[in-house]
Amino acid sequence: MYSYRDLGMVKGLKLFRPLTLEEGKYLVKLARAAVTEYLSFGRVIEPRDAPSKLRNERFGVFVTIEKIVQGKDGIFFRSLRGRVGFPEANCPLTHSTILAAIYAATEDPRFQPLTLSELKDVVFEVSVLSKPSLLQVSSPLEYLENIVLGVHGVLVEKNSRRGIVLPQVAIQYEWDVETLLSEACTRAGLPPSAWKGGDVKVYVFQAQIFYELEPEGEVIERMVYLNPIVKKKYPELVSEICRQVGIEVMT
Repeated sequence: MYSYRDLGMVKGLKLFRPLTLEEGKYLVKLARAAVTEYLSFGRVIEPRDAPSKLRNERFGVFVTIEKIVQGKDGIFFRSLRGRVGFPEANCPLTHSTILAAIYAATEDPRFQPLTLSELKDVVFEVSVLSKPSLLQVSSPLEYLENIVLGVHGVLVEKNSRRGIVLPQVAIQYEWDVETLLSEACTRAGLPPSAWKGGDVKVYVFQAQIFYELEPEGEVIERMVYLNPIVKKKYPELVSEICRQVGIEVMT
């Protein structure tokens, strides 16, 4: 059962939305342009036309590349083609986005490098991350009460091992909080149940997400916290989120 105990009640939750839609559109287009330039000429672009805010602000960022694939039933779906990023803000957002995009296209060990001919069939998504916040609990089971699906991503850490799961991933695969924590541990090279031990640190963060609806198409903000799964589990929270975002309460 979800508890608002450690979130300062519903109205205490502030969504992490530091960027405007136009700024988000710029980052998604920048990610695509960076990969196009790198695959075409082996060069890293310089975003000289970037808004000053994006050149100066520092946030963690992940770039996701998905391929549009047609299934046997004729229905098109998105298939992960690469995802790489930086949980911490180590350099200006434009530079981090460029590097994450290039690495997602060429360095994700789960996939072969993206080819130039594939660019017409893939969509780009940029997730801008808040600073990870360490959860302080008296028992590991309290993590289940303090992680909100669709709002929080999770980063686990033990010694030099770290694993991260973005907020949208848990919603995409319809995970519960326990599965989310287990997946983060697996990505850190730890046993799935490692989060239940007292020697694993668990951090939460939020992400503002922008993505293409189709290759080189319109860019929108992806509000995964308004997903029906989230609404069913946290109805009061979703009502407050709708108020903050400025849209009518979902019914």
